[in-house]
Amino acid sequence: MATERSSVPEAYDDLLEQYERATYLGDANMVLSWDQEVMMPEEGTPARAKQRSAVSAMQHELLVDDDVGAWLDELEATELPAEEAAVVREIRRQYDRKARVPTELVEEISEVTSDAHPVWQEARETDDWSTFAPTVERLLELKREYAEHIDPDADPYAVLFADYEPYLDLETAERVLERLRDRLVPLIDDIRAADADLHAVEGTFPEDDQLALARETLEALGYDFDRGRLDTAPHPFSSGTQFDARVTTRFDESEPLDSLGSTVHEFGHATYTQGLSTDDYGTPLGEHRGLTVHESQSRLWENHVGRSRAFWEGFVPRFNDYHGTGLTPEQAYEAANRVYEDNLIRVEADELTYHLHIILRFEIERDLLAGDLDVAEVPAVWNDKMEEYLGIRPETDADGCLQDIHWSHGSFGYFPTYSLGSVLAAQLYDAAADEVADLDEKIRAGEFGPLHEWLTDNVHAHGRRHTTDELVEEATGEPFTADFFLDYAESKFGALYGLDAAR
Repeated sequence: MATERSSVPEAYDDLLEQYERATYLGDANMVLSWDQEVMMPEEGTPARAKQRSAVSAMQHELLVDDDVGAWLDELEATELPAEEAAVVREIRRQYDRKARVPTELVEEISEVTSDAHPVWQEARETDDWSTFAPTVERLLELKREYAEHIDPDADPYAVLFADYEPYLDLETAERVLERLRDRLVPLIDDIRAADADLHAVEGTFPEDDQLALARETLEALGYDFDRGRLDTAPHPFSSGTQFDARVTTRFDESEPLDSLGSTVHEFGHATYTQGLSTDDYGTPLGEHRGLTVHESQSRLWENHVGRSRAFWEGFVPRFNDYHGTGLTPEQAYEAANRVYEDNLIRVEADELTYHLHIILRFEIERDLLAGDLDVAEVPAVWNDKMEEYLGIRPETDADGCLQDIHWSHGSFGYFPTYSLGSVLAAQLYDAAADEVADLDEKIRAGEFGPLHEWLTDNVHAHGRRHTTDELVEEATGEPFTADFFLDYAESKFGALYGLDAAR
């Protein structure tokens, strides 16, 4: 529902008009970023870095204009309707953070991150962390400076984390990660010790067939191609607005389930974006709540739908038709939920070991930001932690510390939201299953609309009306908790691997 503005001061309209212009610039910058990662010619980086830097500076200046502060002061002294008050709350939060950061620093961060993307790509292709290390060091310096401007007395990592998850604090993230580590490590150990031989999909599966199946899967799930598109990228991602929400995936001809899972994951992000209010585009009411909630949507569709028994009971004929396999629904379900002993790559990880990948990155990032770890030491520390947490050791930097794109974006503090989102996905799905009659039967029949509608009504359509914790409690009737995920994981994988139900 569009915001009613007739009953609020003129300052509200002025504030909203300024914020909308800044949002449009940010969205244009997002398209420039998408193009750089998907379609831009290899030699386009020098110009693109300048373009994105200029747009970032213009957006920043609009948001930190003195008039914005004056309008906010006036509106905060006024009793506003709930939606308008939420808009003011969200803009105030951004203003207070951004106004402390010099425009010149914003420009420099934008330019360095644009320049960093091809450096990361080349380092990954040549398997050489040392060629990327100076860029990482520079980005860390800039991000420390950025955090110090916002709050010189706070932990820099906590300041950066709040860029991605503004309302669940770092202590909450640490507490969740510790609970996951404490409960999942013994569960994974039990799984690896179990005498279970889950089915695996083996063979060669042409990329064209995987792409065709990915597109058909998106259509079946309800992706609106009139407001989106499917492309490939070295690191799958989704970006856009409610009018243009794009997804990317990638393909390995020996791993057809990876591209399918990646596609369903990015669909979850895109369907959240497409479910945002079109009437409120340009305002906080038309923006996603934060990356914890965003990731909850991708992990819900990837894991609670795409890796469910009900999904494969309905979907396996389509998979068999495209790939010439003869899988039974149970074989496909097992293959989609194998817990790997030797997986090095986070985006290809199973549902359980995935979180140990996140914990590893979180610990390295924190030490880097604090100055307790030298950038040159990252490969060795990464490999040691991989061996400690997952029992495997990368033989190359490409399969180790160079596998993720995030540090080339300067996205320090981002990784915890992946696990927080997974935790929230289980809580939301449990609530949806209570309220959507026969949800498993609907998924089995390929009827995804009721789940999509529940998520839109309870999550997507609210934009930023609520804080994260308020949104979770409104949607589920419970405070944010890891209990639902841990119970779900132990029940699901305990059954799959024949573990003692009393563990």
